[in-house]
Amino acid sequence: MSKLEIIQDEIGNQIVLIPDIIFTNKQNIDWNEVEEYLKQYIGEIIEIAVSKNMMYLGKNFPNEFSGSKYTRKTKGARAKAKANSVQGIREMIEIAANKVFRENHKEKHHSDARNGWYYYTTRFALPIYENEIKTDEYKVYSGCLVVNCTLGGKKISL
Repeated sequence: MSKLEIIQDEIGNQIVLIPDIIFTNKQNIDWNEVEEYLKQYIGEIIEIAVSKNMMYLGKNFPNEFSGSKYTRKTKGARAKAKANSVQGIREMIEIAANKVFRENHKEKHHSDARNGWYYYTTRFALPIYENEIKTDEYKVYSGCLVVNCTLGGKKISL
């Protein structure tokens, strides 16, 4: 596997360049496999460079990422992109920008997002293949990191 890089686009946005595709079936992503892959990150604390906020990847992180109602309905290129983005999750958190806060209004999140939600923008790029041969071109995607704020605002988890 090749090494991840962080590059900048023409207007200065940082992008995590993911060199390989490891989840290949874009018609039917095995989200349980993606969830298993993400378990290696449980317990990590990653600093967002711009805001200096610390992000704790809790035990619910793999399931929240791969098991949400939105994710399970996603098909095609978007599903494939989201699944493969997990290879650069640390770097995507580090380059996250445009922090926006929203209060929690749902009872079901009273305990895990009592102090609201933070939304960040992040970007990543995946290689383009032609006839199963990797080209030198990449497709850039933007994503939204949704972070719940817990424990009096002292700890946030993705």
